[in-house]
Formats: sequence, C-alpha cells, structure tokens
Amino acid sequence: MKLAPSILAADFARLGEQIAEAERAGADRIHVDVMDGHFVPNISMGPPIVKSVRRVTRLALETHLMISDPDSYLEPFAAAGSDSFIVHWEGNNNLHRTVQRVRALGKRVGVAINPATPAEVLEEILSDIDMVLVMTVNPGFGSQHFLKSTLPKIRRVRQMIERVRPGGDPNAEIEVDGGIDAATAPLAVAAGASVLVAGSALFGESCGIAAAMEKIRSAMAAAVS
Repeated sequence: MKLAPSILAADFARLGEQIAEAERAGADRIHVDVMDGHFVPNISMGPPIVKSVRRVTRLALETHLMISDPDSYLEPFAAAGSDSFIVHWEGNNNLHRTVQRVRALGKRVGVAINPATPAEVLEEILSDIDMVLVMTVNPGFGSQHFLKSTLPKIRRVRQMIERVRPGGDPNAEIEVDGGIDAATAPLAVAAGASVLVAGSALFGESCGIAAAMEKIRSAMAAAVS
C-alpha cells in the first residue's frame, strides 16, 4: 500500500518544510493537483510550483492534470520535474495520443475517471497505462467527503486489470483520490486500491503530518491483515 500526500492541502507558506516532513514520515510520492478553472471550478498550481518542489524532495512527483488541454502542458511540467502524469478520460479529445505523448517524454502515465464515469470506459486504454485513478469525490476542491458509491467501481477496475493482464500486474496501480482519512482508507484498500491520495487528513491535522500519516497507514494495514 502506498500513500501520496496531496500538497493542495498544504500550508504554502511552509510548503518545503511540510513536504520534507512527509518524506521523513515515509510518503511514497507527492501528489500535485493542477487545476485551470475550466475543467474544474478552481485554479491551483503550475510548473513553477513543481520546479520549486523538485528542489526540496527526492520523492516522485505525480502531476494530476485537471485541465482542459493537458497536451499543451506536458512538456512544461516534465521540464519542471514531474515524474508521472495523470490525465482525465473526461473531455479528452484523443486520450490514446495523450498517453503516447507522456510515454514519449519518458514518464509514467495514468488515467483518472470521475465519480459519474463508468469503469468500462477504460477498457481500450487499460493495457497502455501504469495506473488508474478513481476519483472518490468530484474533482476541484479539497476537504470533500468520500463517496462510498465509488467503492464498487474500484472493485470493477481491479477485476478489469486482472482480466486484461492475466495473473495480475504488480506495476498496475489503482489509486484513489478524495476524502481519504483513517476511516475511509480501509474501505478503499478493501475494494482494491493500492495507492491512496490524502490531503486535508495529513496537512490539516493538529497532531502533525507524521502522526496523521501513521494513523492512515495503520488503518490501511488493518484492512489487509
């Protein structure tokens, strides 16, 4: 099980410090939410933030492009230090082309689907990607409540991966993003998720990032024990 802190919920006045704390506490990667105010009703960070973050951590930087035209921004984010990209199935004019462009940059690639999008849309692209991100909230804002209605979809994605890649594939990840905390983490893991993105439950806890991460990791471990 892997944990990916989302810096959307971080204190940007202390961003480098908080990323360093997450890294010391055993974070597996850093999740960077990019929003353009068009694809989702919010605006967040761009390549300059990724470039700054790259200087303060050795962890992989996972860039989640919640934007209308991801193809136009792949090269700038790659140059800034992104190690992997997650693009959305929704609104993408040619998803296969986008995936191939990420591959050409030498980066890992995943495809995200929103809560109302059925898992079946991934059928033709599943063998070409490294991960699937199942959104467990509607994208655009942090601190939302986990949608339990997405749990059957996580199970279906796991079944699809096992069918498309006989025998399973340890490199094919199912990631979930939205409303993850110590209470919802076990639900996602039990449904088949292998990577959990958490923001407010890590950066917003008074106990500190390390203690908050430990609470979620303990909950994840309990789900598979």
